Amino acid sequence: MKTQEAKQITGSLSKPSKMPGHAYGLPAKECKTGSKLAMKEGTTCSGCYALKGCYVFKVVQEAQYKRLEAIRHPLWVRAMAAQINSKKTKFFRWHDSGDVQSLKHLLKIFKVARLTPEVAHWLPTREAWTQAYQDRAPSNLVIRFSMPMVNQPAAG
Repeated sequence: MKTQEAKQITGSLSKPSKMPGHAYGLPAKECKTGSKLAMKEGTTCSGCYALKGCYVFKVVQEAQYKRLEAIRHPLWVRAMAAQINSKKTKFFRWHDSGDVQSLKHLLKIFKVARLTPEVAHWLPTREAWTQAYQDRAPSNLVIRFSMPMVNQPAAG
């Protein structure tokens, strides 16, 4: 699949300035858990960076919602792998904004990681249910569960 065709399916990748490699951001307002935590003081989502600053620009929101819709496309896995491989990057972050939407979405991310074996994938998430699937993740994908409360000890 050509890179332009892949981009038409998946939407663009982002390039966070504070991270090596590229990322794939979804709208933070659509986080299943994070959108609830964002309304509670003392949570790690209270004051979420992805709900302010450049993330609120119309063009950014449009791109994020296009990506959200794209995860349902039947060729999304192939298209994501094609885009990531075209960047010749060593690192990829899932969801510099937003989070895993469903088990189906998580399993698609696993497939993308398997199709990009030279890339180290990082998936931070607040979706606790993802911990049950960590043993199914490919070796080049690290899932990091983020605790919901500020200063809460990490899950072990």
